[in-house]
Amino acid sequence: MNENTLEKRTFKERAKEALKDFGLPRLIITGFLLLLFILAPFVGADLPTQITNTINRFSWNAVMVLAMVPMVHSGCGLNFGLPLGIISGLLGATLSLQFGFTGPLSFLMAIIISTPFAVVLGSFYGWLLNKIKGGEMMIATYVGFSSVSFMCMMWLLLPYNKPDMVWGMAGKGLRTTISLEGYYSQVLASFLQINIGNLSIPVGALLFFALLAFLMWAFLHTKTGTAMTAVGSNPTFAKAAGINVDKVRMISVIMSTWLGACGILVYEQGFGFIQLYMAPFYMALPAVSAILIGGASVNKASITNVIIGTFLFQGIVTMTPTVMNNMIHMDMSEVIRIIVSNGMILYALTRRTEGAK
Repeated sequence: MNENTLEKRTFKERAKEALKDFGLPRLIITGFLLLLFILAPFVGADLPTQITNTINRFSWNAVMVLAMVPMVHSGCGLNFGLPLGIISGLLGATLSLQFGFTGPLSFLMAIIISTPFAVVLGSFYGWLLNKIKGGEMMIATYVGFSSVSFMCMMWLLLPYNKPDMVWGMAGKGLRTTISLEGYYSQVLASFLQINIGNLSIPVGALLFFALLAFLMWAFLHTKTGTAMTAVGSNPTFAKAAGINVDKVRMISVIMSTWLGACGILVYEQGFGFIQLYMAPFYMALPAVSAILIGGASVNKASITNVIIGTFLFQGIVTMTPTVMNNMIHMDMSEVIRIIVSNGMILYALTRRTEGAK
């Protein structure tokens, strides 16, 4: 009897500890998302289609959320300068098309071409963050915004001349939106895709994210990765242990910038278009919010935080407008999407000091 009571107590304690680790806010968000999935069939929304949309949006955005992990680990904070990585990816994408690559090869070449841009911009970004330790996130925001504004001029001035990319009348300057039809549209999503009625699972895109997540996990368990975590936890101790703090921080920023470049390419292949000019302006905010909602903090993040946060954020943003539209029988999806997404961003940023368990 005493043993059974002890086992029950142990189970209850474990359950309470697991609940505490998961966090009440995430539990509420998860419950709300489940409620939306339950309500969907009753308000006339096709549940398999909504599940497909949620999984698709997860696969499009997960890599950009993963880009937050190395900088958080090194103590550089949340990467509000993600637009630098996105710009690197956009340069790789547009140059891949300009050079005439098509099909899956255009996606591979976009990654290869974007890599040196990510290294150069990441190095500059890392050097800047090393100069202003303690104010990284504020400076990163200005770097991200100013880089997008600068590229608005460069997209018009750079010597692109492919007819399906430039403005028709002027013959120069890239269009605001460039179709990827015939290039790498759905190149990952269609690979090993599973279709069951209206339910579609983009296995290729999920596998690509899983590969990058595994490589990130493996890297964090290497000597350099351990040094990165040490720098983020206690830079003074790390310096005393002989670790080059500035070098480790720069490596983390370059990694984050490169993952941002890969992330926008994954987003584009799922979306089917390249969006230029002001499109990347606010793209860092959903990524930052997702990892915070997943349980990360400004100095601690894990792959689990990335997966949970991305699914919850994208699930709520996808499901809420659809369910609400069907309930009120009015097309207010864009208004509801803006309210919900910005509300979740605001909530996440107010929780940024909480430690991840």
